[in-house]
Amino acid sequence: MDFVELAGRIASWLQDRLAQASASGFVVGLSGGIDSAVTAAVCKRAVGDAVLAVWMPCHSIPEDERLARVAAKALNLGLMTVDLSPPYDAFLKELPEGDPMARANLKPRLRMATLYYLAQSRNYLVAGTGNKPELMVGFFTKYGDGGVDLEPLGGLHKHEVRALASVLGVPQPIIDRVPSPGLWPGQTDEGEMGITYAEIDAILAAWEAGKTPELPADRVAKVQEMMARSAHKRALPPAFPVRR
Repeated sequence: MDFVELAGRIASWLQDRLAQASASGFVVGLSGGIDSAVTAAVCKRAVGDAVLAVWMPCHSIPEDERLARVAAKALNLGLMTVDLSPPYDAFLKELPEGDPMARANLKPRLRMATLYYLAQSRNYLVAGTGNKPELMVGFFTKYGDGGVDLEPLGGLHKHEVRALASVLGVPQPIIDRVPSPGLWPGQTDEGEMGITYAEIDAILAAWEAGKTPELPADRVAKVQEMMARSAHKRALPPAFPVRR
């Protein structure tokens, strides 16, 4: 695949979507990871300076901020900081004690609300940072990082995102970084999912080609189960079909 050409096609698609929405630019949450950096880069290619990059710490580790700033500098983007740690703490103070994952998922849901506030204030669209394997197996927070207007990387496998990053000028430390949602120290994408991106990419690619994946049956079954369990995340809320 020609990734320089692919970057141009994604940028053109973003321009078309922007025109259809009569919007003026894009808001992107920069996390210090590869997906958000690549998303910001293709948005920059599409609309130039009409991109607002936002760093939203919520008891985040220093390395996340450092790499978010590295990405912003390399891509020539200004970086707005909105510290969500105080509102996160205030929410938990008012809420009853909950499940650890419920507390963790409050972070991306606060980020979603922040991005939409900023987007609406500027007539921008919220650009999501999800890639194909994440979206297909549901590795995102519903109405959190899944709450976006469009997904520029949503059709790309993880290895394709890495290749695209190289042609878009994303710094190598960000490309090489172990992917993590950043919800708690030491968390990684693959550790959380219990399967590697390479395995998910290979399984999805085989299905797309109409072939049987050449991986152990338990790996294939895991992806099938994850896709089935997360189907509700990829659909609009169902409405009861009243028959009259």
